[in-house]
Amino acid sequence: MRILFVNGPNLNLLGEREPSIYGGTTLQQINDRVRDKARETGVEVVFYQSNHEGEIVERIQKARGQFDALVINPAAFTHTSVAIRDALIAANIPTIEVHLSNPAKRESFRQESLISDVVIGTVSGFGETSYYLGFEAAKEFGKRKE
Repeated sequence: MRILFVNGPNLNLLGEREPSIYGGTTLQQINDRVRDKARETGVEVVFYQSNHEGEIVERIQKARGQFDALVINPAAFTHTSVAIRDALIAANIPTIEVHLSNPAKRESFRQESLISDVVIGTVSGFGETSYYLGFEAAKEFGKRKE
């Protein structure tokens, strides 16, 4: 089984950017911990991060036929990107949306997701644990695709 993790803008600054909201763990540390969990279960994981919407769209498109599941934290694009939404629909890969913070407790403009209704489910508000829970869900729903 192969799972792709896609991370959106500013997530490369985790650990430095607003740690009171996003925590002190870096994206690399999260990736390393997910990779360790994946190794224990024989799952291959690939990580991708971009601050550019078009690059994220292209990576999702290229995932078609290569991955059994996808975990995405679109970050700010959650609330603005019809292009990422459309790419997820077109890719037709079981997808889990994750967020470190809980958007429902944030500013009103962060409370609407353009992604949530085209993914299997959303995990949010658990800090880095959101990624681990997203990984577990991706494993489960990726198996169903096989």
